[in-house]
Amino acid sequence: MTARYALFRWTREIAELPGFPSDLAARWNIAPGAQLLMLRDDAGGRRAEMARWGLTPAWLTDLSRTPAHARAETLGEQPMFREAFAQRRCLVPANGFYEWRGVRKRPYWVAGSSGLSYFAAIWEAYPVSGHTYLSLALVTQAAGDMRRPLLLEDEGERALWLDPQTPRSKLLSLLARPQLRLREQALASFVNDPTCDGPECLTPA
Repeated sequence: MTARYALFRWTREIAELPGFPSDLAARWNIAPGAQLLMLRDDAGGRRAEMARWGLTPAWLTDLSRTPAHARAETLGEQPMFREAFAQRRCLVPANGFYEWRGVRKRPYWVAGSSGLSYFAAIWEAYPVSGHTYLSLALVTQAAGDMRRPLLLEDEGERALWLDPQTPRSKLLSLLARPQLRLREQALASFVNDPTCDGPECLTPA
């Protein structure tokens, strides 16, 4: 499961979107519960927002149960996710993500070929004391005996995912498409420490 990822470099196009935080800092070790950057549709255009990684529907009463991930296979049916899937889809830009494998759980850096990927995600709004907070969950696919985020590397796919008018059949086709071939690099153990959040996280093994 993708429990950590990094966003330390982004494009001018993203930085110029409405809502992009001018003080956004480079991050190398983003974990569930953190505030992260998401992109969503806003009246036909894209908008940047900060959202908590852990989906929090307005009806949720137990805030210890905010899922960070949503399975692509059941996204459209599960009560926790189906309304957000139908109405509130977003993208999470990332330079790559981490996986831990083997008996000793060696960390690996996994990334697309372009240097900047986009994870498919769904979002919710949670009102508290007159303020509305945003939250999200990453959509994941099976990848062998693990799960990986659904990467939308093609701009056409990203547009379909964000468009509120995209037919359900086309969304389901995106969810079911094969995993992309990604680059992988074994890493030293710096990233194992969740408080380590610098370039040393990507130190090769």
